[in-house]
Amino acid sequence: MAARKGPRKLYRYSAEFKLKAVKLSQIEGVRVQDVADALEIHPFMLSKWRRDARAGRIRAQVEVEPAALAQREVQQLAQIKAQYALLKEEHELLKKAIRFCSVQRAPSSRSSRRSGTVTG
Repeated sequence: MAARKGPRKLYRYSAEFKLKAVKLSQIEGVRVQDVADALEIHPFMLSKWRRDARAGRIRAQVEVEPAALAQREVQQLAQIKAQYALLKEEHELLKKAIRFCSVQRAPSSRSSRRSGTVTG
């Protein structure tokens, strides 16, 4: 087998990814090797992450409470609904303006002007 040419590719994993991998490997009946294979990482790397997690060297961002997240989503939804109602109202006004302008500008072709006048 020939040696690989070029630099070795290094992957960087987020703290969240590492902690999820560690949690998966801590499930009862699940082997570290199986988790490593499923995540396509080397088992030694996962073992290192497990040690780092135990030592507190890997920390994920603080998760937002579900209630706060739901409240924020409800506020966003209310804001989107208000914007939609405004856009809908503007759309209706534009349609009325188009109809009004169309009525004001009666057909102005030469043939329509001639048909209204009878000479004789």
